[in-house]
Amino acid sequence: MPDWIGRLVSIAAIAGAGALLTGFVAGAPFAALFLFVFLVAAVAISLRSRARLARWLASPSVDDMPDDDGIWGEIYARLHRMLREQSASRASLSHALWRFRQAGEAMPDGVLVLDAADRIEWMNPSAEEHFGLTFKRDRGRAVTNLIRHPAFVGYLEAQRYSEPLTLRGPAEADRVLSVQLVPYGQHEKLLLSRDVTRWEMLESMRRDFIANVSHELRTPLTVLRGFLETLSDAREADEKLYRRSLELMSGQAERMQRLVEDLLMLARLEDSRYPLKEEPVDVPALVHSVLAEAEGLNQGQHRLDSRIEPVRLLASREELRSALSNLVTNAIRYTPAGGDILVTWGLEGGEATLRVRDNGEGISPEHIPRLTERFYRVDRSRSRSSGGTGLGLAIVKHVLQRHQARLDIESAPGRGSTFSCVFPAVRVVPGPGRAVEAEPGRAA
Repeated sequence: MPDWIGRLVSIAAIAGAGALLTGFVAGAPFAALFLFVFLVAAVAISLRSRARLARWLASPSVDDMPDDDGIWGEIYARLHRMLREQSASRASLSHALWRFRQAGEAMPDGVLVLDAADRIEWMNPSAEEHFGLTFKRDRGRAVTNLIRHPAFVGYLEAQRYSEPLTLRGPAEADRVLSVQLVPYGQHEKLLLSRDVTRWEMLESMRRDFIANVSHELRTPLTVLRGFLETLSDAREADEKLYRRSLELMSGQAERMQRLVEDLLMLARLEDSRYPLKEEPVDVPALVHSVLAEAEGLNQGQHRLDSRIEPVRLLASREELRSALSNLVTNAIRYTPAGGDILVTWGLEGGEATLRVRDNGEGISPEHIPRLTERFYRVDRSRSRSSGGTGLGLAIVKHVLQRHQARLDIESAPGRGSTFSCVFPAVRVVPGPGRAVEAEPGRAA
C-alpha cells in the first residue's frame, strides 16, 4: 500500500475515534456514530478516486480517462485537456522530424549528425555513399574511427570550420569531396559533404587549357620574333634569307590563325545561346567537297576512297563540314605515306553513320578515352610537326553532341583507326537512292 494511503487511513481512524469519544462524552452517541460513518465513507470515496487516478497514471490514455463528479471530475478534465495537448504536440513534433528526415534523405549533399563526442547520430543516403558508411551499422561510432583520412582528422581537431576541406578518395579513389563541419547546440556538429569531382575535373581542364593555349601560341610567336630580329639585324639584303624567313613566318602565322579559328569554333559550339541551324544536308555532296579539299593537304601521298549512300541528314551544314574535315585531316596527318583512307556514309540499323577509316599506326587503348580532350596528344612532338592544333577531335565531339550523335573510336597499334559518327534515326531525311562507290584511288 502506498504511504499516502496509509497516512490517510490513519488520519480517518484518529478522526473517527475522536468523533465517537466526543459524542459519548457529550451524551450524543448516535450523532457521533453518524459522523464516524460519514468520515469513513468520505475517506473510502477519496481512496477509490485516488486509486483510479493511480491506475490511470500508470498508463495514461485519452480514451480511457476516468469519469467522476466534484473536485475529482475537474481534476480529470484538466488532465484530459493536458494529455490531449501533449498528444497533439507530440504528433506535430513527430511530423516535423519526419519531414526533416525526408528532406535530409532527399538532399544531394551528404549530412552527418555528430554528438558532442563526435559519434554518429544520423546520416542521409548521400553521406553513406560519399564516405562508404551504413547508418544501421555505424550509428553511435566515432566518426574518426570510420573516416581515417589524416587531413580530416586534423580538420576536426583544429576546430576551424569556417572553410571547407577537400578530401580525395575517402570511399572511392576517383571521387573528390568538399566537406565542412557546422557546430550547433551543445557541442554537436553537422558534417556536410558535396561531391565536387566534376568541378575539380573542369578546373583541371581549365588550367590545362590555359597552359596549352599559352604554349601553342608561344612557339609561333617566338619564331616570328626571332626571324624579325634576324631580318632587322641583317646589314645586307639577302634574298634567300628574306624568302626563307617569310615562308616560315607565314607558316607560323597560319598556324596561329588555325588555332584561333578552332578556339572560336569551340566557343560557339559550347555556347548554349548559339542556335543549331538545321537544314536537310546533302551529305554525299558534302563528302565529295571535303575530300576534294583534302587532296590539297594529301598531295597524292595516300589513297583516298569513299563509299557513299545518297542519304540526307537534318543538321548544320557548317558544323558537319567542320567535323568531317577534322576527321579526314587527322587521318591524312597520322597515316604514313602510301596508306589508305576510306570514308563511308550510309544507314546502319536505322542510324546514319559517317565513318573515316585508315590503316595508319593506330592508337594504344589507354589514350582512346582522352582523345577528345582539348590539346590532348598521343605524341606531342609529332602532332605539332604535323601542323595540327590539338582541337580537332574536341570540335568533332561537340558537333556530334549538338546533333544528339555519338563518336565511336576503334583503334589498335599497327591496325589503324576508325572514327564513326553515329546519328540517330530521327535526323535521317527520308528519300530513295542507291549506293555510290568511288573508283579506287580517287574520291567519289
